[in-house]
Amino acid sequence: MSEVENPSLGAAIDALMIDVAARVGSDPAESYTSRLLAKGAQRIAKKVGEEGVELALALFGQDDAAVVAEAADVLYHIAVGLQLRGIDPALVGAELAGRRGTSGLLEKASRPVE
Repeated sequence: MSEVENPSLGAAIDALMIDVAARVGSDPAESYTSRLLAKGAQRIAKKVGEEGVELALALFGQDDAAVVAEAADVLYHIAVGLQLRGIDPALVGAELAGRRGTSGLLEKASRPVE
């Protein structure tokens, strides 16, 4: 299988971010991404939450295909949210890279208490 048929997650996310950015300013009647962007942060935040819950439910009680589909939905809505906020996805990549090799327990303990 070629990389186009079975891309790495990183390549797929990179392509997703490009596609989301390309939808900025397109007709909301013709683009779900543009429609979400036009509705703003509250709607996108709601979708991220809904899709996160759907992913959690799929992880607990559905087959792998459902988990894959719900994970893709979560990643898509995160991409739209980053676009709305004007956050360069490379910043998220840098954050993840900075955490690499650090115990998740130590990283979490280093965060300020809220």
